Amino acid sequence: MYTLAVMQMDEISNPITVYGPVHADVAAHIAREMGTPLFLLSAAGAAAYMGPAWFLALIRQTQERFPEADIQGALDCEAYAGYALAALRQGVKTIIYNGPAFDAIADIASQIGAFVLKARPESLDARVAEASGSLEDAIRQTLSSIGSNESEKPKK
Repeated sequence: MYTLAVMQMDEISNPITVYGPVHADVAAHIAREMGTPLFLLSAAGAAAYMGPAWFLALIRQTQERFPEADIQGALDCEAYAGYALAALRQGVKTIIYNGPAFDAIADIASQIGAFVLKARPESLDARVAEASGSLEDAIRQTLSSIGSNESEKPKK
């Protein structure tokens, strides 16, 4: 049964969309400093142009640089079943997939202990935050607002 592989949006606290190691490191540093979990999202559709290996490396290297931080991540596969399967095969533990093969992908994910989000959660977009002022301040605000009104954060 695939229902265990489907992660619900309320299981994710204040995700941050990152585009590379600089954004991931800033977020991890602040999460470690604040003692709060960190959930990193790839850019929309990143499975198609960056690939699962890149995302896995980003998450693993960030975890190695910040071993005290609780860091998880999700790779956005959009509606591409092939990219979703490749991500699962390469070891990505949480993917975002919203295509017609959702049930099959979720079933496969459940068999290997992975999770599937059916929609991309709202998140702080690191590029938007960076362009709007202070990335660090935006991340601090995001990570400190668990359970509060999220409408003030730049969204993607």
